[in-house]
Amino acid sequence: MEIQAFGYLGVGTAKLDDWTTLATKGLGMEAVDRGGGMRAFRMDDRKQRLVLDGAMPGGTNYFGWEVADAAALEALAARLEQAGIAVRREPAALADQRFVSGLISFRDPAGNRLEAFHGAALADTPFRPSRLISGFRAGPLGMGHVLIAVQDIKAALTFYRDLLGFRISDYSLAPIAAYFLHVNPRHHSIALVEAPVNVLNHLMVELYSLDDVGQGYDLALTDREKIVATLGRHSNDFMTSFYMRTPSEFFVEYGWGGRDVDDATWQPHEVDTLASFWGHDGLFRAVGGEDPPPDVRHDAQNRQRGAPVQVIDGNYARVKGVCPWWDAVVAQGRQ
Repeated sequence: MEIQAFGYLGVGTAKLDDWTTLATKGLGMEAVDRGGGMRAFRMDDRKQRLVLDGAMPGGTNYFGWEVADAAALEALAARLEQAGIAVRREPAALADQRFVSGLISFRDPAGNRLEAFHGAALADTPFRPSRLISGFRAGPLGMGHVLIAVQDIKAALTFYRDLLGFRISDYSLAPIAAYFLHVNPRHHSIALVEAPVNVLNHLMVELYSLDDVGQGYDLALTDREKIVATLGRHSNDFMTSFYMRTPSEFFVEYGWGGRDVDDATWQPHEVDTLASFWGHDGLFRAVGGEDPPPDVRHDAQNRQRGAPVQVIDGNYARVKGVCPWWDAVVAQGRQ
């Protein structure tokens, strides 16, 4: 499999100032002025992760997917062409603009512009967040994940899974069809959800500290209309997060504590609900649906819903005592 991570997102927008305010004061990214109606934002040691282009029409985006090297990029291009997908080997000028060594572009069945690249450039200076945060969990895991609504879920799944090599983490068949796919230990780098339109629904960025998310939530609460979904915890990737509006037609999920998957042991499985363990009020309403009622959210199939928090070394401290709930889960063989 060539694709290793979700490397960057490009956004066409005329609202450069509004986006800059959100990306810096709201999200904590580091702004880089590219000039010529382009602005970029850092999240880690890469020169850019989020790119705004005032020359691109609003509502248009491009998605950058990283591969290991030039040989992997050419192998991916050849496989796409063999499947009848038009591939453009982009000129050095565009690769330089993306700060990568090599670049190809093509489109998925929904018409989204995808770019694959290798050799992302590193910045000369350390990442400096624009507000006091611990940093983004990016690096080899990529900048986060995207959720894309598609009209033809079968065509999208065939393309991403069978042609690009993405692996299914879990999926839902009812009440809507949704597939969560990974390319590295992050639970999913892309989610595909069947919908009446083809559109980017949201970008997720993950923080190292839960307090970063909570403080970001406080900032968002100063303009309550910007909040799409309240603070909550997802039941499949375990992310604690909230969703906010952007100056474009998609949302940003600001999260902490997403789970990892290990391909040596992980088995794709169907989830019985997309309802969160708690919170995320407004998430389904934002896309024209109905939020799950509390009895489904909290007691689906008459069983307790929850999971241990997902932590990394350095952002937790052990406390004294035992956990009856976890002991019971282990005793029942549910983990």
